[in-house]
Amino acid sequence: MSQFVKDQQFPDVAVDTFYGGKQHISAMLNAKGKTVFWFLRYIGCTVCRYDVHLFMQHYTQIQEKSTKIYIVMQSTKEILNKELGGIKLPFDLICDPTMKLYHTLNILPAVSMEALLGNNPEKLQAKSAAAAKAGFSHGQYEGDEKQLPAFFIVDAQQKILLAHYAKDIMDMPTIDELLAML
Repeated sequence: MSQFVKDQQFPDVAVDTFYGGKQHISAMLNAKGKTVFWFLRYIGCTVCRYDVHLFMQHYTQIQEKSTKIYIVMQSTKEILNKELGGIKLPFDLICDPTMKLYHTLNILPAVSMEALLGNNPEKLQAKSAAAAKAGFSHGQYEGDEKQLPAFFIVDAQQKILLAHYAKDIMDMPTIDELLAML
């Protein structure tokens, strides 16, 4: 199975969302713009939780770009409820503890923890420090600990405008870089 690329159709599978329940991808797309599917590991991962926090802080800017975002995680609804502690996010999460969507899109785990962490420890350390400063610490482990991130920007007709499969945990754009892409 190969990776999905620009101009391919994003798969129309049924997913389980944190707020909206079971839905098909086609029903979730932004009819008047773009939709971002941002794949992380799980909510207990400190840097993943920090990413959710950053998307909350910048959600208005994302909306101003006529864009919807869904963060995909290996987390269950029960653990998301526990970890979020009643915080209401302005966007929905896709709960994929069986990793069906990861497998459908061929988003593979790293071959080792060393490969997941990559060759830029300074960048990971800086993000971990920012997450700790924001009050986040590691929570419950879920899914495949070595899962690599990815993201897709999809148009209203379900066509992939941009596909990115990360080489390591830090091989993802910053929020500002994503906003520039939109």
